[in-house]
Amino acid sequence: MTFDPADYGDTLAPLLDGDRRRPLDEGTPQREARPALQALSVESAFAGRRLDDPLMARCCVSGVWLLYDFLDDSHTISQSISTPEGSFWHGVMHRREGDYSNAKYWFRNVGDHPVFDALDERFGGWDPYEFVDRCADAVRSGAGRDECLDQQQAEWELLFDYCYRAAVG
Repeated sequence: MTFDPADYGDTLAPLLDGDRRRPLDEGTPQREARPALQALSVESAFAGRRLDDPLMARCCVSGVWLLYDFLDDSHTISQSISTPEGSFWHGVMHRREGDYSNAKYWFRNVGDHPVFDALDERFGGWDPYEFVDRCADAVRSGAGRDECLDQQQAEWELLFDYCYRAAVG
């Protein structure tokens, strides 16, 4: 899959067009983006598109907040979405904040997800729990950092695309 921000509409495209290779830790919220993120809603993000699944659309909004390192805002959204995808975003957020056991809890709630299969195909093996451990090691020691960053970016892009496609049918 090649991730093209233009595939996601006029509102989301400029928000997705930046660096999607985010830190393995909590990062630093990109304050200059806050006004655009605060203006982002399901209605604005999906304007002009038929919306089949509002919960999946909310997952996309949660993912965009996470992309800009606003973990608390992403958390507020994802924890209110009782779906595997809401749990997936929730798990990614907790992994980035360094709450690794909580991240694994949320990944258990995800179950077997099609995005895991896509990650498995791309990287020749994918286990979300093992990835949590590898990210934790990379944050502590730097070992495997670049590989984890690449995989985390692919994870974000695949999950965002999955949620977007489900939202619009």
